[in-house]
Amino acid sequence: MEIKRDDNGKKGQFSAWVNEEEAGLMTYTWAGDHKFIIDHTEVNPEFSGQGVGKKLVMAAVEFARERGLKILPLCPYAKSVFERTPAIRDVLF
Repeated sequence: MEIKRDDNGKKGQFSAWVNEEEAGLMTYTWAGDHKFIIDHTEVNPEFSGQGVGKKLVMAAVEFARERGLKILPLCPYAKSVFERTPAIRDVLF
């Protein structure tokens, strides 16, 4: 699985790809220079139950750690990953 990030300076997304097919997508919105809001996560039904959503959230966590950013997870799925995974709360806003 390959995770790609696209960003236009105001909004962005992480997308998961398997064999040239989009497996999932997580969108975010910048809230200043040092924080972004995860606002939506979706997984293609064909890839349900394969951990795609969590891999997208973890890619966002890695991105935040590398750049000293904080994440506000407004998306219910992303919020649940933060609640279940104490080790990633260092980037939680």
